[in-house]
Amino acid sequence: MILIPVKNLAHAKQRLAPLFDQSRFDQSRRTELAQAMLTDVLEAINLWTNRPPVSLVTDDAFAIELARNLNLEVIPNAGAKSETDAIEMATRLCEQRGSKFSLVIPGDIPLVKASELELIVQSASPEGSVLVASSDQRGTNAAFRSPCGLFPLRFGNDSFVPHLAAAKATGKPCTILSLPGIALDIDTPSDLQQLAAAPGESRTQRLACQWDLTPFATATNDR
Repeated sequence: MILIPVKNLAHAKQRLAPLFDQSRFDQSRRTELAQAMLTDVLEAINLWTNRPPVSLVTDDAFAIELARNLNLEVIPNAGAKSETDAIEMATRLCEQRGSKFSLVIPGDIPLVKASELELIVQSASPEGSVLVASSDQRGTNAAFRSPCGLFPLRFGNDSFVPHLAAAKATGKPCTILSLPGIALDIDTPSDLQQLAAAPGESRTQRLACQWDLTPFATATNDR
């Protein structure tokens, strides 16, 4: 099963808040960005022929409506305090259902391709894991586990190294893949610039190209 945790999008992308606000990109713009990214991710998944079941772990109204329009399951996050808690709860549900594996991805990787997700599953051992790091090699943008609860997932800004250590500690095979569409998550101004400059015309890219990103470039170069 594919699990996608989605926080309340009304408060999304707080790490972009200072620069967005300086450029008059307020929370409504950040929410619009998060909604566009999630839509791109789900539409990409729906292009995967014979894909496994997909569940959004969320209480967000936009995410719930989008999932229903695409005939995807929603698992209420039951007031989970964090992404880690939400995925832990959803993993237990997968185990109860007898799912053979879980593949956890975020909702802010708008360049993801169905072929990348399929490659993850194809690369996996019957028992083991597959990990895909974020472009800065700090975060984890895809975590495949077979069985579903092979090791716990603990998300945060520097989750990849702990996840890799936990995967290796199981004694099962662990494959690391480099997948550019999955690797680019949008958390910083430089991520947004990279997205706008990348080939393609995803919904999120079209949105980013409508914005004046000059203040982002100036702020990034001043660091």
